Amino acid sequence: MFGKRPANGFASPGATPAPTPQAAAPARSVSTQVPRSTDMIRQPEPAKPVHVMQEIVRSEEYYQTKSMIFGALIEAIDLAQLAKLDSESAREEIRDIINEIISLKNLVLSIAEQEDLLTDICNDILGYGPLEPLLARDDIADIMVNGPNRTYIEVGGKIQQTTIRFRDQQQLMNICQRIVSQVGRRVDESSPICDARLPDGSRVNVIAPPLAIDGAALTIRKFKKDKLTLDQLTRFGAITPEGASILKIIGRVRCNVVISGGTGSGKTTLLNCLTNYIDDDERVITCEDAAELQLQQPHVVRLETRPPNLEGQGSITMRDLVKNCLRMRPERIIVGEVRGPEAFDLLQAMNTGHDGSMGTLHANSPREALSRIESMITMGGFSLPSRTIREMIVSSVDVIVQAARLRDGSRRITHITEVLGMEGEVIITQDVVVYDITGEDANGKLAGLHRSTGIGRPRFWERARYYNEEKNLAAALDAMEVRPEAGTG
Repeated sequence: MFGKRPANGFASPGATPAPTPQAAAPARSVSTQVPRSTDMIRQPEPAKPVHVMQEIVRSEEYYQTKSMIFGALIEAIDLAQLAKLDSESAREEIRDIINEIISLKNLVLSIAEQEDLLTDICNDILGYGPLEPLLARDDIADIMVNGPNRTYIEVGGKIQQTTIRFRDQQQLMNICQRIVSQVGRRVDESSPICDARLPDGSRVNVIAPPLAIDGAALTIRKFKKDKLTLDQLTRFGAITPEGASILKIIGRVRCNVVISGGTGSGKTTLLNCLTNYIDDDERVITCEDAAELQLQQPHVVRLETRPPNLEGQGSITMRDLVKNCLRMRPERIIVGEVRGPEAFDLLQAMNTGHDGSMGTLHANSPREALSRIESMITMGGFSLPSRTIREMIVSSVDVIVQAARLRDGSRRITHITEVLGMEGEVIITQDVVVYDITGEDANGKLAGLHRSTGIGRPRFWERARYYNEEKNLAAALDAMEVRPEAGTG
Protein backbone atom coordinates (compact mmCIF):
# COMPACT_ATOMS: atom_id res chain seq x y z
CA MET A 1 0.00 0.00 0.00
CA PHE A 2 2.79 2.39 0.84
CA GLY A 3 5.07 1.32 -1.96
CA LYS A 4 8.44 -0.39 -1.75
CA ARG A 5 10.89 1.46 0.46
CA PRO A 6 14.48 1.49 -0.81
CA ALA A 7 16.95 0.43 1.83
CA ASN A 8 19.04 3.56 1.53
CA GLY A 9 16.39 6.25 1.66
CA PHE A 10 13.19 4.70 3.05
CA ALA A 11 11.18 6.78 0.54
CA SER A 12 8.23 5.36 -1.32
CA PRO A 13 8.07 6.05 -5.07
CA GLY A 14 6.54 9.43 -5.81
CA ALA A 15 6.12 10.30 -2.13
CA THR A 16 7.11 13.77 -1.01
CA PRO A 17 8.24 14.59 2.51
CA ALA A 18 5.60 16.25 4.70
CA PRO A 19 6.23 19.95 5.40
CA THR A 20 7.09 19.52 9.05
CA PRO A 21 10.06 20.79 10.96
CA GLN A 22 11.13 17.26 11.75
CA ALA A 23 11.30 16.29 8.09
CA ALA A 24 13.73 19.09 7.43
CA ALA A 25 16.27 17.70 9.89
CA PRO A 26 19.48 16.76 8.07
CA ALA A 27 20.05 13.05 7.68
CA ARG A 28 23.21 11.96 9.42
CA SER A 29 24.82 8.82 10.64
CA VAL A 30 24.00 8.31 14.29
CA SER A 31 25.96 5.14 14.94
CA THR A 32 28.52 7.09 16.96
CA GLN A 33 26.10 9.60 18.48
CA VAL A 34 23.13 7.52 19.56
CA PRO A 35 23.33 6.66 23.27
CA ARG A 36 23.47 3.11 24.44
CA SER A 37 20.27 1.54 25.65
CA THR A 38 21.04 2.15 29.31
CA ASP A 39 21.20 5.90 28.69
CA MET A 40 18.00 6.22 26.68
CA ILE A 41 15.56 6.51 29.58
CA ARG A 42 16.59 7.61 33.04
CA GLN A 43 14.74 6.19 36.00
CA PRO A 44 12.81 8.62 38.20
CA GLU A 45 14.95 10.42 40.74
CA PRO A 46 14.39 8.92 44.20
CA ALA A 47 13.70 12.22 45.95
CA LYS A 48 10.73 13.96 44.38
CA PRO A 49 8.49 16.58 45.97
CA VAL A 50 5.15 15.18 47.02
CA HIS A 51 3.26 17.38 44.54
CA VAL A 52 5.16 16.12 41.48
CA MET A 53 3.97 13.01 39.67
CA GLN A 54 6.33 10.04 39.71
CA GLU A 55 6.89 9.33 36.04
CA ILE A 56 9.64 8.17 33.74
CA VAL A 57 11.90 11.11 32.94
CA ARG A 58 13.12 11.23 29.36
CA SER A 59 16.71 12.22 28.72
CA GLU A 60 17.77 14.71 26.06
CA GLU A 61 19.36 11.82 24.15
CA TYR A 62 15.97 10.12 24.03
CA TYR A 63 14.38 13.14 22.39
CA GLN A 64 17.27 13.47 19.92
CA THR A 65 16.94 9.83 18.87
CA LYS A 66 13.17 10.13 18.65
CA SER A 67 13.51 13.24 16.46
CA MET A 68 15.93 11.48 14.14
CA ILE A 69 13.67 8.42 13.76
CA PHE A 70 10.64 10.68 13.31
CA GLY A 71 12.37 12.57 10.48
CA ALA A 72 13.31 9.34 8.71
CA LEU A 73 9.77 8.02 9.19
CA ILE A 74 8.22 11.11 7.59
CA GLU A 75 10.45 10.62 4.55
CA ALA A 76 9.60 6.93 4.36
CA ILE A 77 5.85 6.97 4.70
CA ASP A 78 3.06 8.08 2.42
CA LEU A 79 0.92 10.23 4.70
CA ALA A 80 -1.99 10.36 2.25
CA GLN A 81 -2.25 6.58 2.27
CA LEU A 82 -1.72 6.43 6.02
CA ALA A 83 -4.73 8.70 6.55
CA LYS A 84 -6.97 6.12 4.86
CA LEU A 85 -6.14 3.40 7.38
CA ASP A 86 -7.83 2.75 10.69
CA SER A 87 -5.88 3.39 13.86
CA GLU A 88 -4.65 -0.17 14.42
CA SER A 89 -3.53 -0.69 10.81
CA ALA A 90 -1.75 2.66 10.82
CA ARG A 91 0.09 1.74 14.02
CA GLU A 92 1.21 -1.57 12.54
CA GLU A 93 2.51 0.15 9.41
CA ILE A 94 4.39 2.72 11.51
CA ARG A 95 5.78 -0.08 13.70
CA ASP A 96 7.19 -1.91 10.67
CA ILE A 97 8.89 1.19 9.31
CA ILE A 98 10.34 2.20 12.69
CA ASN A 99 11.79 -1.30 13.18
CA GLU A 100 13.34 -1.07 9.71
CA ILE A 101 14.82 2.35 10.47
CA ILE A 102 16.27 1.14 13.78
CA SER A 103 17.83 -1.84 12.02
CA LEU A 104 19.35 0.17 9.16
CA LYS A 105 20.65 2.90 11.47
CA ASN A 106 22.27 0.28 13.75
CA LEU A 107 20.59 1.73 16.85
CA VAL A 108 21.02 -0.25 20.05
CA LEU A 109 17.63 -0.21 21.80
CA SER A 110 15.91 -2.57 24.15
CA ILE A 111 12.44 -3.88 23.41
CA ALA A 112 10.98 -1.58 26.08
CA GLU A 113 12.70 1.44 24.54
CA GLN A 114 11.46 0.54 21.08
CA GLU A 115 7.92 0.28 22.45
CA ASP A 116 8.27 3.69 24.12
CA LEU A 117 9.51 5.22 20.88
CA LEU A 118 6.76 3.56 18.88
CA THR A 119 4.06 4.78 21.30
CA ASP A 120 5.40 8.34 21.34
CA ILE A 121 5.77 8.57 17.57
CA CYS A 122 2.32 7.04 16.92
CA ASN A 123 0.85 9.58 19.33
CA ASP A 124 2.64 12.38 17.46
CA ILE A 125 1.31 11.27 14.07
CA LEU A 126 -2.11 9.83 14.93
CA GLY A 127 -3.09 11.56 18.18
CA TYR A 128 -2.23 14.45 20.45
CA GLY A 129 1.43 13.69 21.07
CA PRO A 130 2.62 13.80 24.70
CA LEU A 131 -0.94 14.58 25.86
CA GLU A 132 -2.21 11.09 24.96
CA PRO A 133 -1.27 9.36 28.25
CA LEU A 134 -2.89 12.20 30.21
CA LEU A 135 -6.08 12.10 28.13
CA ALA A 136 -6.29 8.35 28.71
CA ARG A 137 -6.41 8.79 32.49
CA ASP A 138 -9.91 9.11 33.89
CA ASP A 139 -8.83 10.59 37.23
CA ILE A 140 -7.56 13.84 35.73
CA ALA A 141 -9.95 16.81 35.76
CA ASP A 142 -7.76 19.44 34.06
CA ILE A 143 -4.63 19.45 31.90
CA MET A 144 -2.69 22.74 31.86
CA VAL A 145 0.20 23.13 29.40
CA ASN A 146 2.33 26.21 30.11
CA GLY A 147 4.63 26.18 27.10
CA PRO A 148 6.47 23.14 25.69
CA ASN A 149 8.42 22.25 28.83
CA ARG A 150 5.91 22.51 31.67
CA THR A 151 2.62 20.64 32.07
CA TYR A 152 0.35 20.44 35.10
CA ILE A 153 -2.71 18.35 35.88
CA GLU A 154 -5.47 18.49 38.48
CA VAL A 155 -6.18 15.25 40.35
CA GLY A 156 -8.54 15.08 43.30
CA GLY A 157 -8.92 18.84 43.34
CA LYS A 158 -5.15 19.42 43.68
CA ILE A 159 -2.70 20.63 41.00
CA GLN A 160 0.36 18.49 40.31
CA GLN A 161 3.30 19.00 37.98
CA THR A 162 4.09 16.24 35.47
CA THR A 163 7.22 15.32 33.55
CA ILE A 164 5.38 15.60 30.23
CA ARG A 165 7.16 17.87 27.75
CA PHE A 166 6.93 18.66 24.06
CA ARG A 167 9.77 18.45 21.56
CA ASP A 168 9.61 22.19 20.92
CA GLN A 169 7.20 25.08 20.56
CA GLN A 170 6.31 24.05 17.02
CA GLN A 171 5.13 20.60 18.10
CA LEU A 172 2.92 22.16 20.78
CA MET A 173 1.40 24.57 18.25
CA ASN A 174 0.86 21.72 15.76
CA ILE A 175 -1.08 19.75 18.37
CA CYS A 176 -3.11 22.82 19.34
CA GLN A 177 -3.95 23.38 15.67
CA ARG A 178 -4.88 19.72 15.25
CA ILE A 179 -7.33 19.95 18.17
CA VAL A 180 -9.06 23.16 17.12
CA SER A 181 -9.20 22.27 13.42
CA GLN A 182 -11.44 19.30 14.25
CA VAL A 183 -14.23 21.74 15.09
CA GLY A 184 -13.50 24.08 12.18
CA ARG A 185 -11.46 26.65 14.08
CA ARG A 186 -7.90 27.88 13.92
CA VAL A 187 -5.22 29.28 16.19
CA ASP A 188 -2.24 31.29 14.93
CA GLU A 189 -0.66 34.71 15.32
CA SER A 190 -3.61 36.45 13.67
CA SER A 191 -6.14 34.56 15.83
CA PRO A 192 -4.23 33.64 19.00
CA ILE A 193 -7.21 32.85 21.27
CA CYS A 194 -9.47 29.90 20.56
CA ASP A 195 -12.10 27.82 22.38
CA ALA A 196 -12.67 24.32 21.07
CA ARG A 197 -13.52 20.82 22.28
CA LEU A 198 -12.29 17.27 21.97
CA PRO A 199 -14.47 14.52 20.44
CA ASP A 200 -15.59 13.43 23.94
CA GLY A 201 -16.81 16.96 24.74
CA SER A 202 -13.83 18.01 26.87
CA ARG A 203 -13.43 21.78 26.78
CA VAL A 204 -10.23 23.20 25.24
CA ASN A 205 -8.79 26.71 25.41
CA VAL A 206 -5.67 27.79 23.54
CA ILE A 207 -3.86 31.10 23.79
CA ALA A 208 -0.83 31.32 21.54
CA PRO A 209 2.14 33.68 21.14
CA PRO A 210 2.51 36.63 20.97
CA LEU A 211 -0.20 36.88 23.67
CA ALA A 212 1.30 33.95 25.62
CA ILE A 213 4.84 35.12 26.25
CA ASP A 214 6.45 31.83 27.33
CA GLY A 215 4.88 29.64 24.65
CA ALA A 216 1.37 28.48 23.82
CA ALA A 217 -0.87 27.84 26.84
CA LEU A 218 -3.25 24.92 26.35
CA THR A 219 -5.96 24.17 28.95
CA ILE A 220 -8.19 21.10 28.73
CA ARG A 221 -11.15 20.57 31.06
CA LYS A 222 -11.54 16.79 30.85
CA PHE A 223 -14.78 14.90 31.18
CA LYS A 224 -14.95 11.45 32.66
CA LYS A 225 -15.64 8.65 30.20
CA ASP A 226 -18.58 7.55 32.36
CA LYS A 227 -21.01 10.44 32.68
CA LEU A 228 -21.66 11.41 36.27
CA THR A 229 -25.16 11.17 37.70
CA LEU A 230 -26.75 12.68 40.78
CA ASP A 231 -26.52 9.29 42.49
CA GLN A 232 -22.74 9.30 41.95
CA LEU A 233 -22.50 12.88 43.23
CA THR A 234 -24.34 11.64 46.31
CA ARG A 235 -21.75 8.89 46.83
CA PHE A 236 -18.98 11.47 46.50
CA GLY A 237 -20.62 13.57 49.22
CA ALA A 238 -21.45 16.54 46.96
CA ILE A 239 -25.08 16.31 48.10
CA THR A 240 -27.14 14.05 50.36
CA PRO A 241 -29.68 11.58 48.94
CA GLU A 242 -32.51 13.84 50.15
CA GLY A 243 -30.86 16.88 48.56
CA ALA A 244 -30.47 14.91 45.33
CA SER A 245 -34.19 14.12 45.46
CA ILE A 246 -34.96 17.85 45.70
CA LEU A 247 -32.73 18.53 42.67
CA LYS A 248 -34.44 15.73 40.73
CA ILE A 249 -37.83 17.27 41.51
CA ILE A 250 -36.59 20.73 40.46
CA GLY A 251 -35.48 19.32 37.11
CA ARG A 252 -38.62 17.27 36.64
CA VAL A 253 -41.19 20.01 37.43
CA ARG A 254 -39.65 22.47 34.94
CA CYS A 255 -38.28 25.09 37.29
CA ASN A 256 -36.09 27.70 35.60
CA VAL A 257 -32.66 27.02 37.09
CA VAL A 258 -29.42 28.98 37.22
CA ILE A 259 -26.38 27.00 38.35
CA SER A 260 -23.81 29.28 39.92
CA GLY A 261 -20.25 28.61 41.03
CA GLY A 262 -16.59 29.41 40.66
CA THR A 263 -14.15 28.00 38.13
CA GLY A 264 -13.84 24.24 38.44
CA SER A 265 -16.68 23.93 40.93
CA GLY A 266 -18.61 21.43 38.79
CA LYS A 267 -21.29 23.66 37.23
CA THR A 268 -21.35 21.88 33.86
CA THR A 269 -21.31 18.45 35.51
CA LEU A 270 -24.25 19.44 37.70
CA LEU A 271 -26.12 20.83 34.69
CA ASN A 272 -25.60 17.51 32.89
CA CYS A 273 -26.97 15.69 35.93
CA LEU A 274 -30.10 17.87 36.13
CA THR A 275 -30.87 17.40 32.45
CA ASN A 276 -31.16 13.64 33.05
CA TYR A 277 -34.59 14.35 34.55
CA ILE A 278 -36.00 16.06 31.48
CA ASP A 279 -38.74 13.93 29.92
CA ASP A 280 -37.84 12.19 26.67
CA ASP A 281 -40.74 13.77 24.80
CA GLU A 282 -39.49 17.34 25.37
CA ARG A 283 -37.64 19.26 22.65
CA VAL A 284 -34.41 20.62 24.13
CA ILE A 285 -32.08 23.12 22.44
CA THR A 286 -28.62 23.80 23.82
CA CYS A 287 -26.47 26.87 23.09
CA GLU A 288 -22.76 26.78 23.94
CA ASP A 289 -19.47 28.40 23.04
CA ALA A 290 -17.90 24.95 22.75
CA ALA A 291 -20.39 22.06 22.77
CA GLU A 292 -19.62 20.09 25.95
CA LEU A 293 -23.05 19.24 27.38
CA GLN A 294 -23.89 15.54 27.12
CA LEU A 295 -27.67 15.33 27.20
CA GLN A 296 -29.20 11.85 27.08
CA GLN A 297 -32.61 12.78 25.69
CA PRO A 298 -33.44 11.72 22.10
CA HIS A 299 -34.85 15.11 21.00
CA VAL A 300 -31.91 17.48 21.46
CA VAL A 301 -30.65 20.17 19.08
CA ARG A 302 -27.09 21.30 19.83
CA LEU A 303 -25.94 24.76 18.72
CA GLU A 304 -22.44 26.20 18.93
CA THR A 305 -21.10 29.72 18.45
CA ARG A 306 -18.69 30.55 15.64
CA PRO A 307 -15.71 32.93 15.75
CA PRO A 308 -15.08 35.45 12.96
CA ASN A 309 -13.14 34.42 9.87
CA LEU A 310 -9.84 35.85 8.64
CA GLU A 311 -11.60 39.00 7.42
CA GLY A 312 -13.27 39.47 10.79
CA GLN A 313 -16.69 38.58 9.40
CA GLY A 314 -19.20 35.81 9.95
CA SER A 315 -19.11 35.47 13.74
CA ILE A 316 -22.17 33.97 15.43
CA THR A 317 -22.45 34.98 19.08
CA MET A 318 -24.23 33.30 21.96
CA ARG A 319 -26.90 35.96 21.80
CA ASP A 320 -27.53 35.14 18.14
CA LEU A 321 -28.03 31.48 19.06
CA VAL A 322 -30.38 32.19 21.98
CA LYS A 323 -32.48 34.54 19.83
CA ASN A 324 -32.66 31.94 17.07
CA CYS A 325 -33.71 29.27 19.58
CA LEU A 326 -36.99 31.08 20.08
CA ARG A 327 -37.87 30.37 16.42
CA MET A 328 -37.14 26.64 16.71
CA ARG A 329 -40.14 25.66 18.86
CA PRO A 330 -38.10 24.74 21.96
CA GLU A 331 -39.66 23.43 25.14
CA ARG A 332 -36.46 23.96 27.11
CA ILE A 333 -33.43 26.11 26.33
CA ILE A 334 -30.12 25.14 27.95
CA VAL A 335 -27.34 27.75 27.83
CA GLY A 336 -23.94 26.22 28.59
CA GLU A 337 -22.55 29.34 30.19
CA VAL A 338 -23.98 32.85 30.43
CA ARG A 339 -21.17 35.39 30.07
CA GLY A 340 -22.69 38.50 28.55
CA PRO A 341 -25.75 40.12 26.96
CA GLU A 342 -27.28 36.73 26.18
CA ALA A 343 -28.45 36.79 29.82
CA PHE A 344 -31.23 39.14 28.67
CA ASP A 345 -32.39 36.73 25.96
CA LEU A 346 -32.24 33.77 28.35
CA LEU A 347 -34.47 35.62 30.83
CA GLN A 348 -36.83 36.48 27.98
CA ALA A 349 -36.98 32.79 27.03
CA MET A 350 -37.64 31.73 30.63
CA ASN A 351 -40.40 34.33 30.90
CA THR A 352 -42.19 33.54 27.64
CA GLY A 353 -43.34 29.96 28.05
CA HIS A 354 -40.07 27.99 27.96
CA ASP A 355 -40.31 26.67 31.51
CA GLY A 356 -37.50 24.44 32.67
CA SER A 357 -34.76 26.40 30.92
CA MET A 358 -31.32 26.25 32.53
CA GLY A 359 -27.95 27.97 32.39
CA THR A 360 -24.71 28.37 34.31
CA LEU A 361 -22.71 31.42 35.31
CA HIS A 362 -19.72 32.35 37.45
CA ALA A 363 -20.58 33.68 40.91
CA ASN A 364 -19.60 32.94 44.49
CA SER A 365 -23.08 32.95 46.05
CA PRO A 366 -26.74 32.95 44.97
CA ARG A 367 -27.06 36.69 45.68
CA GLU A 368 -23.96 37.41 43.63
CA ALA A 369 -25.46 35.35 40.81
CA LEU A 370 -28.46 37.67 40.67
CA SER A 371 -26.18 40.72 40.70
CA ARG A 372 -24.10 39.26 37.88
CA ILE A 373 -27.17 38.65 35.73
CA GLU A 374 -28.16 42.27 36.23
CA SER A 375 -24.67 43.56 35.45
CA MET A 376 -24.36 41.40 32.32
CA ILE A 377 -27.65 42.79 31.00
CA THR A 378 -26.49 46.32 31.75
CA MET A 379 -23.15 45.75 30.00
CA GLY A 380 -25.05 44.60 26.93
CA GLY A 381 -26.18 48.17 26.34
CA PHE A 382 -29.78 47.75 27.46
CA SER A 383 -30.97 51.10 28.81
CA LEU A 384 -33.45 49.63 31.28
CA PRO A 385 -34.01 50.80 34.86
CA SER A 386 -32.53 48.54 37.52
CA ARG A 387 -35.97 47.82 38.93
CA THR A 388 -37.22 46.62 35.54
CA ILE A 389 -34.25 44.26 35.17
CA ARG A 390 -34.75 42.92 38.68
CA GLU A 391 -38.45 42.36 38.09
CA MET A 392 -37.54 40.44 34.95
CA ILE A 393 -35.09 38.29 36.95
CA VAL A 394 -37.70 37.58 39.62
CA SER A 395 -40.33 36.57 37.08
CA SER A 396 -37.86 34.36 35.16
CA VAL A 397 -35.53 32.56 37.61
CA ASP A 398 -37.07 30.07 40.05
CA VAL A 399 -34.07 28.35 41.64
CA ILE A 400 -30.34 29.04 42.01
CA VAL A 401 -28.12 26.03 42.73
CA GLN A 402 -24.72 27.04 44.11
CA ALA A 403 -21.71 24.77 43.59
CA ALA A 404 -18.32 25.30 45.23
CA ARG A 405 -14.89 23.74 45.32
CA LEU A 406 -13.65 23.72 48.89
CA ARG A 407 -10.06 24.26 49.97
CA ASP A 408 -9.46 20.50 50.35
CA GLY A 409 -10.30 20.03 46.66
CA SER A 410 -13.76 18.52 47.23
CA ARG A 411 -16.80 19.84 45.40
CA ARG A 412 -20.07 20.46 47.21
CA ILE A 413 -23.49 21.84 46.41
CA THR A 414 -23.65 24.56 49.05
CA HIS A 415 -27.04 26.20 48.43
CA ILE A 416 -30.37 25.43 46.83
CA THR A 417 -31.99 28.86 46.86
CA GLU A 418 -35.28 30.02 45.42
CA VAL A 419 -36.12 33.51 44.19
CA LEU A 420 -39.28 34.79 45.91
CA GLY A 421 -40.00 38.28 44.65
CA MET A 422 -39.29 41.97 45.15
CA GLU A 423 -39.44 44.04 48.30
CA GLY A 424 -38.96 47.63 47.26
CA GLU A 425 -35.82 47.61 45.09
CA VAL A 426 -34.40 44.41 46.56
CA ILE A 427 -34.78 40.84 45.25
CA ILE A 428 -35.91 38.51 48.05
CA THR A 429 -34.47 34.97 48.14
CA GLN A 430 -34.71 32.12 50.60
CA ASP A 431 -32.41 29.14 51.09
CA VAL A 432 -34.10 25.77 50.93
CA VAL A 433 -30.96 23.68 51.51
CA VAL A 434 -27.56 24.85 52.78
CA TYR A 435 -24.23 23.16 53.46
CA ASP A 436 -22.51 23.85 56.78
CA ILE A 437 -18.83 23.03 57.33
CA THR A 438 -18.50 21.41 60.74
CA GLY A 439 -14.78 20.68 61.00
CA GLU A 440 -11.73 19.03 59.52
CA ASP A 441 -10.35 15.52 59.95
CA ALA A 442 -6.75 14.45 60.52
CA ASN A 443 -6.13 14.19 56.76
CA GLY A 444 -7.16 17.78 56.09
CA LYS A 445 -10.54 16.81 54.61
CA LEU A 446 -13.41 19.12 55.48
CA ALA A 447 -16.49 17.63 57.12
CA GLY A 448 -19.93 19.15 56.87
CA LEU A 449 -23.64 18.53 56.54
CA HIS A 450 -26.44 19.48 54.21
CA ARG A 451 -29.55 20.59 56.04
CA SER A 452 -32.98 21.92 55.29
CA THR A 453 -33.58 25.47 56.53
CA GLY A 454 -37.03 24.50 57.79
CA ILE A 455 -38.97 25.80 54.78
CA GLY A 456 -42.04 23.58 54.76
CA ARG A 457 -43.45 24.74 51.44
CA PRO A 458 -41.01 26.28 48.96
CA ARG A 459 -42.29 28.62 46.29
CA PHE A 460 -42.17 25.84 43.69
CA TRP A 461 -44.50 23.68 45.84
CA GLU A 462 -47.49 24.30 43.58
CA ARG A 463 -45.41 23.42 40.54
CA ALA A 464 -44.42 20.16 42.30
CA ARG A 465 -48.10 19.50 43.04
CA TYR A 466 -48.92 20.00 39.35
CA TYR A 467 -46.46 17.20 38.49
CA ASN A 468 -47.55 14.97 41.44
CA GLU A 469 -44.20 15.40 43.17
CA GLU A 470 -45.33 17.26 46.32
CA LYS A 471 -45.19 14.16 48.53
CA ASN A 472 -41.63 13.37 47.45
CA LEU A 473 -40.65 17.01 48.00
CA ALA A 474 -42.17 17.09 51.48
CA ALA A 475 -40.49 13.79 52.41
CA ALA A 476 -37.07 15.01 51.25
CA LEU A 477 -37.38 18.32 53.13
CA ASP A 478 -38.55 16.59 56.32
CA ALA A 479 -35.74 14.03 56.14
CA MET A 480 -33.08 16.69 55.79
CA GLU A 481 -34.49 18.53 58.78
CA VAL A 482 -34.74 15.60 61.17
CA ARG A 483 -31.59 13.73 60.10
CA PRO A 484 -28.90 16.35 59.38
CA GLU A 485 -26.15 13.86 60.11
CA ALA A 486 -26.94 12.19 56.77
CA GLY A 487 -25.12 15.03 55.04
CA THR A 488 -21.74 14.57 56.69
CA GLY A 489 -18.87 13.91 54.36
